[in-house]
Amino acid sequence: MFYLLDILGTMAFAISGVLTAMHKKMDPFGVFIIAFATAVGGGTLRDIMIGRTPVGWMRDLNYVYVILIGFFLALLFRKKLDKLRTSLFLFDTIGLGVFTIIGLEKGIEINLHPVICIALGTMTACFGGVIRDILCTEIPVIFRKEIYATICIIGGIVFFALRKLNLDNDILYLITSLIIIVIRLMAVKFKWYLPALEKE
Repeated sequence: MFYLLDILGTMAFAISGVLTAMHKKMDPFGVFIIAFATAVGGGTLRDIMIGRTPVGWMRDLNYVYVILIGFFLALLFRKKLDKLRTSLFLFDTIGLGVFTIIGLEKGIEINLHPVICIALGTMTACFGGVIRDILCTEIPVIFRKEIYATICIIGGIVFFALRKLNLDNDILYLITSLIIIVIRLMAVKFKWYLPALEKE
């Protein structure tokens, strides 16, 4: 189930990359590169930083296939995707929770400090979007309005707090993911944003 959610999140991130690139009127190759970077950019950056090479998507080609499927689905049904935005947002949110946990676990596997593990979890979940926005010449969304990365940090803190209770890993993953997903949904519904800092 965890792997399936990871795959669905990867596809949702890829489709969000396709939509952003098409909005910028890129050619098909450009659209595919943006989709790929959005889907696996965070995990790739994480793996390079911790010396885990070849990086994840090179070890498991299912991720490449999923990105290709997301790319072609987005191209074929781009006119209908507006009606599916709620579903895509839900998969994106699930991906946020799952990718955060994957990043946390990668840090734990090599005995990194919890603070660094939380940073890796946040990077895994968010930096694909950062790379997407930079390549599309936009200020990354997570740096200007949405409390996206902050939710991952909160999830990471909860993860390590619950870990001290010696819970079963499946329960630990489920609770952490649900907390991230619920906060994300509430943040969008109630329009929670961090205040912008302005020069006086």
